[in-house]
Amino acid sequence: MAETHDPYGALRIPLFLRFLTATCLVRMGTAAQGLAIGWEIYNRTDQALALGLVGLVQAVPMLLFTLPAGYLADVFDRRKLMMLSLVGATFSSLCLAAFSWYGAPIPYLYLLLFLDSTFLRLGWPARAAIMPLLVPEALFENAVKWRTSLMQITGIGGPAIGGFVIAFNIQAAYLLSALSSAAFVLFLTTVRLPPAPRIPRGNMFGQVAEGMRFVWHQKLLLGAISLDLFAVLLGGAVYLLPIFARDIIDLESIGLEPEEALGWLRAAPAAGACVMALLMAHLPPINRAGKILLWSVGGFGVATIFFGFSQSFWLSLIALALTGAFDNVSMVIRHVVAQMSTPNEMRGRVSAVNAVFIGSSNELGGFESGLVAQLFTPLISVVSGGIGTLVVVATWSGLFPKLRKLGSLSSLTAERPQSRTA
Repeated sequence: MAETHDPYGALRIPLFLRFLTATCLVRMGTAAQGLAIGWEIYNRTDQALALGLVGLVQAVPMLLFTLPAGYLADVFDRRKLMMLSLVGATFSSLCLAAFSWYGAPIPYLYLLLFLDSTFLRLGWPARAAIMPLLVPEALFENAVKWRTSLMQITGIGGPAIGGFVIAFNIQAAYLLSALSSAAFVLFLTTVRLPPAPRIPRGNMFGQVAEGMRFVWHQKLLLGAISLDLFAVLLGGAVYLLPIFARDIIDLESIGLEPEEALGWLRAAPAAGACVMALLMAHLPPINRAGKILLWSVGGFGVATIFFGFSQSFWLSLIALALTGAFDNVSMVIRHVVAQMSTPNEMRGRVSAVNAVFIGSSNELGGFESGLVAQLFTPLISVVSGGIGTLVVVATWSGLFPKLRKLGSLSSLTAERPQSRTA
């Protein structure tokens, strides 16, 4: 007899619920800060490339420091690493508020954004690697679904609140981010997280390379996370939203100020993702996961093209909501594949590799979108990116047959690292 599906199974575990709540608060503050920095820099420069540079200065520390952070997550106490990361992020957000208040030159804002990204990257692999230890293995897929649901709910709240906050006072958005990360630090001081398996301290470069080799040899894992890298690298339109809100989308007919419209546009992907995540959380475990992953990334590309051509506020909202809904499906599948096919003692390093792929697709994708918009037009940037996403999906379907044939996520098992060959 088939087991009864409990859609709230993971939420019945108090530690997971508390950890998830604190994580969502940080996401809300970070989303509000991201909206504020993009709006401030574009208003002060009127340059699409300046928005692209926002992505670039966040991508550089991701590329430089995420892999070493993954090694640290497998060697040291993950809770303390997260605390150190959040303290640094709190400091950088407070400095952003102060520098913005006094009208500091734009390069100083880029420098602080670089520091903020560096601190956040330090703790990201530790935060991702600790999650499978908070719930039983049988409930991990359900935990990922609820994680994406609540993260997307706060993803709605962060930009929407941020849009109204920056209309009143832009520095308040930076202070909101500082408050949320400081609250997470306080939470971590009051809990005792499950101990995570550690590896002995040794050659950092060799052990980081071991994690990279593991990902390379696991073609299912490599296909899943590289699909996200190239698809979102080409198909992301989020960094160009200030341009669409101020210069392209018709707002006169609906009576919205550009700042308010920006908040709603930025929240639309999270709204679509939230609806999809809640739906997925109440559905049974995913079967035919590979085909669903490929179709969802393809849908993301189509919705991106639709947004690029739209000048209607409401149609743009729908298109952005669809990008969030499709991306949420792929996010759940990728995260479960990355965690459940990896041994515990390697999850920090593999999470770091996964973070590099995700960060590359977001931050470098923002730079690519800004550069193409500067050289051509925002419409060409968005539409060509959506078309590129469809090309990537078709290519990956042929390059990674194991990904295309992936069935139930519950069938995934952790494989041991292959021995290094000469």
